[in-house]
Amino acid sequence: MQAEAPKRSAVVDLGSNSVRMVVFDGVSRNPVSIFNEKAVLRLGRGLTMTGRLNDEGVAMAVEVLRRYHAIARSMNADPFEILATAAVRDAANGPDFVEALRKEMPGVPIRILSGVEEADHSAVGVRCGIPEATGLVADIGGGSLELIRLDDDGRESANTLPLGVIRLSDRSGGDLTIAKGIADADLSGVDWLGGMRGRTLYLVGGAFRALARLQIARTNYPLNIVHYYSLTPAAAREMTGWLIESNRRTLERLPNAPRKRLDDVPFAATVLRRLLKRVEPDRVVFCVDGLREGWYAMNVAPELQSLDPLDTVAQDLCQRLGRSETLPEALFAWTAKLFPGESDRERRLRMTACRLSDVGSHDHPEYRAEQTYMRVLWIQGVGFDHEARAALALALAVRYEAEPTAAFVAPSRALLDDAWFGWAMTLGLALRLAYSLSGGASALLDGTRLEHDGGELRLHLTSASVAVRGEAVKRRLTRLGQVMQVETRITEVLGG
Repeated sequence: MQAEAPKRSAVVDLGSNSVRMVVFDGVSRNPVSIFNEKAVLRLGRGLTMTGRLNDEGVAMAVEVLRRYHAIARSMNADPFEILATAAVRDAANGPDFVEALRKEMPGVPIRILSGVEEADHSAVGVRCGIPEATGLVADIGGGSLELIRLDDDGRESANTLPLGVIRLSDRSGGDLTIAKGIADADLSGVDWLGGMRGRTLYLVGGAFRALARLQIARTNYPLNIVHYYSLTPAAAREMTGWLIESNRRTLERLPNAPRKRLDDVPFAATVLRRLLKRVEPDRVVFCVDGLREGWYAMNVAPELQSLDPLDTVAQDLCQRLGRSETLPEALFAWTAKLFPGESDRERRLRMTACRLSDVGSHDHPEYRAEQTYMRVLWIQGVGFDHEARAALALALAVRYEAEPTAAFVAPSRALLDDAWFGWAMTLGLALRLAYSLSGGASALLDGTRLEHDGGELRLHLTSASVAVRGEAVKRRLTRLGQVMQVETRITEVLGG
């Protein structure tokens, strides 16, 4: 019998600067991209002066979209939809362009999003990637800047401003001083922005991502992942000043510099700098999920958005790579005594670590610790901020007997403060001890328990489990006690 073809979906984001198609695999809480390609068309170049789409960009768009359609069709993507944003929305020849595309691709839905619809898609995308996000979302494109107020219940306010990087360059004649004045004037017209002071600012869009990539390279930041990359307001202001003042050649010298975005960087930095002055956020967070992921959440997996994205990723990896789906719950209960008074965040991450604690079981023993560390640190999926990645990766590397001084755990040493480093070491050593006792079988763990009264750490073994007592268990209990700075003791409970 022929296997059923996997479900796939695809969306094209036809913007003022670029066109990108993403093909998503399956239906899950966290979008899984298996095809992601961008072409820079600059459809919106000159729109401010002519009122029309760029002719060269239009010709290129037809060719690129014809190819994307063929790829989506060959990958059996359904639904497949094209979303056109600011340039097509505002251009006099936008409707004619869309009609020409419909003739090229009959039956393919092509939607020209209004500014509010674009903002809604971006807001849902941010919540897909950062479920707890509340504050101000700024989504920059080539033609427009969407500003969205996110509260606990979702989007509350939204405005579209003609501050996309291409349009701002055109409006200012390429003069950054004039661009600064234009941005200030446009932002002053958004009356609700004053209420955003002290809230978190979430940055979405390719031009903002380019700023993050350049800052990551410039500062030798230990994790080359833009999603959840965070800056203090002071660091963000310093970054924008550096980017505005740097010439292209300086930026090109940086590793992995986004060369196709470098002309846009000064204008994106100018918009961000004016935003920082206007709203004075408590922090700045970059988010890679926006319009396309919002489309996925709204059209492909709306019923799954209430799930915890972190737990979803962990359960999926546990099912695919671990040996037991029941042991994680036992490990979670078994390690609880070590973390009295833990916060909700700590409890959530401890559960995640327990679910991921066996994902290296099928890797080569010599490389198991390093492979597990990299798998968790670089995991694709939402719900992991950088601190969480670093703490979980370290805990699981230690579970597989990595030393905290190992070269490959350097990112965790750089990203974690003493408290989180100690948390990861304690949990990792506790998991190592648990696997020594149980061999990965929850039945053997059932006859043991840990107790910690502040001055002593005791491992209790019942008569049914005393057979697991050995030198490795003693050694690992002692090591755990050293990290916790307490004495250790093994006791036997007869008849247990």
